[in-house]
Amino acid sequence: MQADIYNRIQGHPDFQKLVQKRKSFALRLSAVVLAMYFTFILLVAFVPGALAHPVASGTVVTWGIPVGVFIIISSFLLTGIYVKRANTEFDEENQRIIEECLRG
Repeated sequence: MQADIYNRIQGHPDFQKLVQKRKSFALRLSAVVLAMYFTFILLVAFVPGALAHPVASGTVVTWGIPVGVFIIISSFLLTGIYVKRANTEFDEENQRIIEECLRG
């Protein structure tokens, strides 16, 4: 019985669209995060002086610190964006498909 329901859900055209939409959204967000991290690492590796300049004259805080903090905060925000969309749009669509398949 359960296998039949799972097969109906997996075969549902809206479920396949949902899976593709969710995968595409997750990949785009992951690409943004990876681009930020790799850009930061490549800057540190190949242009170390770029982030070593002080933010303001007479201060010991270099540009590397705010850029690093920005990357970390951005990662949390992008994760929050995914979770919000997953808990609303994706879950609602998933629930609709499940109920439709359970009704027959």
